[in-house]
Amino acid sequence: MRLEGKVAIISGGARGMGAAEAKLFAREGAKVIICDVLEDEGRQTEAEINEVGGDAVFVKLDVTSQDEWENAVNTAIERFGKLDILVNNAGIIVQSTIEDMTVELWDKVMDVNAKGVFLGTKTAIPHMKEAGGGSIVNISSISGIVGQDYVNAGYNASKGAVRIFTKAAAVQYAKENIRVNSIHPGPIATPMTAEGRADPERVALTLDRTPLGRYGEPEEVANAVLFLASDEASYVTGSEIVVDGGYTAQ
Repeated sequence: MRLEGKVAIISGGARGMGAAEAKLFAREGAKVIICDVLEDEGRQTEAEINEVGGDAVFVKLDVTSQDEWENAVNTAIERFGKLDILVNNAGIIVQSTIEDMTVELWDKVMDVNAKGVFLGTKTAIPHMKEAGGGSIVNISSISGIVGQDYVNAGYNASKGAVRIFTKAAAVQYAKENIRVNSIHPGPIATPMTAEGRADPERVALTLDRTPLGRYGEPEEVANAVLFLASDEASYVTGSEIVVDGGYTAQ
């Protein structure tokens, strides 16, 4: 198994891409700490993993809280003895034009999508240094690479912040054998995109701009995350993998 003996924290792990990542990691031998603000769904994902022989524990986590991050990481250390992998997966999206976006909404998007990645990374790194290394995978977006006429600019900004933060962290902690990479999903069929996928015009626009002509599945993103988390990616750091059906290739 590709993650045998590894311990992983996945934020936003209750549903969607995070749950797919948690289930895949467990099947590949990792012990998984599922972190989310969604307690019922998080505990359901925990139960589904453990029922089939995996090893998972749910921890409530608001990624904007340093105290809750410390609790999540301490849970990993106390229960499993170390921390090898962090997947900063939690994120939110909002719909608003720049002129209509309030300061409060801007701050909320940046707090969850960008500050959450910073806090998770900051809290995990000391324990990864103690363990002799680790892998951090930050879930950004194609919205962190290109501008889009139908996406909130605050979301673009937050995901762009994740992209460059990833590269800076990779450079700064390479000597500690801590690899830091980012994943950039395109249109994926998750609960977060459900509202957009209910709009026929939005679906038609999205699929017209996606050469493969369909939404991706959470498991297709999870497979890329698995590679970066595993020792197979031992010479990969500061890089980005785009999982977007060709959206940004045009």
